[in-house]
Amino acid sequence: MLSQFKALGSVVLLTAVPLLSPSAASAVDFGKPGEKVDLVIGYQPYYTESWSGVVNNGKQFWKKHLPKGSTAEFQVGLQGSVIVNAMTGEKQHIGYMGDMPAIASTFRNLPDRGGTDIRIVAALGTSKQQCNIFLVRNDAPQFKDGKEAVKWMDGKTTSAPHGACTDRFARLAFDKAGIKPRRYLNQNIEVITTNFRAGKLDAAAIWEPTATKIAKAGLARRAASGEDFDAYDGAFMVMLNDLIQQRPDVVKGWLNAELDAQLFLADLNNADEVAAMAEAQTEQIDKKVLWAALYAGPAGTTKLTLDFAVTERAQNLIKAATAFLYSLPRKPAAAETVREDGIMPDFANEVLKERGLTAPVGEIKAQ
Repeated sequence: MLSQFKALGSVVLLTAVPLLSPSAASAVDFGKPGEKVDLVIGYQPYYTESWSGVVNNGKQFWKKHLPKGSTAEFQVGLQGSVIVNAMTGEKQHIGYMGDMPAIASTFRNLPDRGGTDIRIVAALGTSKQQCNIFLVRNDAPQFKDGKEAVKWMDGKTTSAPHGACTDRFARLAFDKAGIKPRRYLNQNIEVITTNFRAGKLDAAAIWEPTATKIAKAGLARRAASGEDFDAYDGAFMVMLNDLIQQRPDVVKGWLNAELDAQLFLADLNNADEVAAMAEAQTEQIDKKVLWAALYAGPAGTTKLTLDFAVTERAQNLIKAATAFLYSLPRKPAAAETVREDGIMPDFANEVLKERGLTAPVGEIKAQ
């Protein structure tokens, strides 16, 4: 795992995911309703917004809701694109990932995208400060707010992993601030960290918990977020359509476990336990850093809204992010909007109704 974490910088972005041929994917037999099922879950403990997967793995809520004898193997994906690739080859069946790879995955059923049908079934969470974060070098001026910080980036050297949610936020912030950096580099997390340490970067957009890790290490400081530009980021759960069609009972069972996990996250009394689970499922990130990534921040601001269902806010985010992906030269999204059946919200809505709840199911305010 350590070698995987060190290799994070070399992991391809979702815009450069190698596509599998239609023959590379073969249908999986998930059994009949009521039978035990063996699931492989791709999840991202290195992306705070998808930590309901960390909780479900740590607390094993899924055991209460799947048929007796079922198994669930959680496999770490250092970026959502890695999980999408595994699901395209049907090596993973359920994925926890950020908005950009989740959207890109829904286009994989097209003949020129690998032939594997993947659908968005639930929202893990939405926020303005999980992926949408700007760090600046330590000797930058003290800014009155994030908008002033971004204006300072005019003519400066900036960076972000291009094609990711950070890229979408950075370009939006530059546009709203009316500025143009001297250089806007495509750099991964490892290179951004190294360049801040070497004094070669003025600013960079990065996601949690890496943003907090860099700041806590004293390499840069936080200067702006989506709060300053009313810009949302998000994370979603996707599933193979083969699983959805063959085992609707498993889909609802897993979503019940996901609901348990989101309710657990929403309870601030569980904050220390959540951070401990995240520490156990990551490497080289201290528990205090992980706690701060989800629970610390500008007082009173919302660090994470636990939507569970694909709410109107989540739908608007998907719409905007899909249009952005379609605008990229390599077009990870093959159209300006997600196909009509690319999102299947009914299962999550049914689970909420059966449990007498409404979306969003919780909200984490900065402590």
